Amino acid sequence: MVTRQLPKIPELLELMQFKTPDLNARRRRLDAALTIYDLRAIAKRRTPRAAFDYTDGAAEGELSLARARQAFEDVEFHPSILRPAENVEVSTTILGGPSALPFGIAPTGFTRLMQTEGESAGASAAAAAGIPFTLSTLGTTSIEGVKAANPHGRNWFQLYVMRNREISYELTRRAAAAGFDTIMFTVDTPVAGARLRDKRNGFSIPPQLTLGTIIDAIPRPWWWFDFLTTPKLEFASLSSTGGTVGELLDAAMDPTISYDDLAVIRELWPGKIVIKGVQNVEDSTRLVDLGVDGIVLSNHGGRQLDRAPIPFRLLPEVVREVGRDATIMVDTGIMNGADIVASVALGAKFTLIGRAYLYGLMAGGRQGVDRTIAILRSEIERTMKLLGVASLEELEPKHVTQLTRLVPVSAPTAAAVEV
Repeated sequence: MVTRQLPKIPELLELMQFKTPDLNARRRRLDAALTIYDLRAIAKRRTPRAAFDYTDGAAEGELSLARARQAFEDVEFHPSILRPAENVEVSTTILGGPSALPFGIAPTGFTRLMQTEGESAGASAAAAAGIPFTLSTLGTTSIEGVKAANPHGRNWFQLYVMRNREISYELTRRAAAAGFDTIMFTVDTPVAGARLRDKRNGFSIPPQLTLGTIIDAIPRPWWWFDFLTTPKLEFASLSSTGGTVGELLDAAMDPTISYDDLAVIRELWPGKIVIKGVQNVEDSTRLVDLGVDGIVLSNHGGRQLDRAPIPFRLLPEVVREVGRDATIMVDTGIMNGADIVASVALGAKFTLIGRAYLYGLMAGGRQGVDRTIAILRSEIERTMKLLGVASLEELEPKHVTQLTRLVPVSAPTAAAVEV
């Protein structure tokens, strides 16, 4: 039999712990976001479809992006027990300088399209978090504007070698003069990938007011208010070079880019040089032989060649071949701090986040980027504690198994072909 009694007022009062309502709608929705996917859901609600799809989408069937994310989900961790890790050290040294976390913000083009604060929000959030920020050649905040937003932190510059080489050379000189310490020479964009979501949406850069965009704007008036009442949306670092946005986009993609261009940029650039968009071991080896400081294993977030190699899958082999001689980094598909932990365990010295940062930006501007960083930091720290490791240096390949879904088929033998 259960003994029953009348509720006691003091005990009821202990249970009645009401929170003071937060009247700040932005802070309220960001606090409710517990994962990067939560931020993505908020971003989708608050951003016009064409702008959201430009960020969220990838090339053709979007297989490369889906496979990259799946590869991170297909990780099995192997924790060690009875190894105290009450406090974990998540800071690192990357390319000769400090980073408070094992990830930085990747270069993203046309960022003010997603939310009007754009790269300034990303750079200032990176400064507050103590991590590097990378500005794209196709950014919508100038080199000097990013330096102003992150005056004492680490700024990196992502470089496209444009058809008019002198434009790229001048950008390189400007970044060096502004104190950027690393240049990220991007090699995976000889032509633009086929981003079908953009075509189906009738998307253009800059956005045009059409019947469709007006209808889409009705439930999102704040985005259009910001867009129409802030400075013109343009490629800030290229605004003095002349040409329309479309012409500049076309000029940024050059199928004649070669190792000769890399040699010229190395002569111009006084800091560290990293090659972004490497997708096989052979190219990694050749680049290291040429003396580059780092390599970013990346398929451009799946936005260029669909069905391209999965960077996270490629990571262990590249690390085995050249990891002692150059800094190996990885991007594409990172949506959880556990993805970053797995990458470090398999030998990556650093990782870069692109869409994860942009989802936060679209969800809440600078505060949204802060929330992205906070979520990833929490996930990194929790994963490390559960693995029983107290520092990034303690992470090893033994902590991770990459489970296999896509198994390469061996090339047929000569005998088999004859049959």
